[in-house]
Amino acid sequence: MINLTVSAENAVKSAISTAAQPASGLRIMVEGGGCAGFKYTMGLADAPKPDDTVIERGGIKLFIDYNSHEHLTGTTIDFVVALEGSGFTFDNPNAKSSCSCGKSFS
Repeated sequence: MINLTVSAENAVKSAISTAAQPASGLRIMVEGGGCAGFKYTMGLADAPKPDDTVIERGGIKLFIDYNSHEHLTGTTIDFVVALEGSGFTFDNPNAKSSCSCGKSFS
């Protein structure tokens, strides 16, 4: 369903190991908003919610809520370090278009 590059795995593992609050995984969701209609949201989570699907990639638990499944199927998440900034990027085959920031899509 969702793939993480080695760079993304390392970034998430680092975030989990240094988090101020205990975290057992990464919650990934798609919400309405952003400049293109939908936006990605991610954050560390201590446990899955009742309607989450739990997927393990590279030793990391990903918590995906029910409503985000159809938007995230086949998505690859990467972590990029660049001069203009570092952050996660999403290669989503379901996106018809995306904004220039890469954080929202339609």
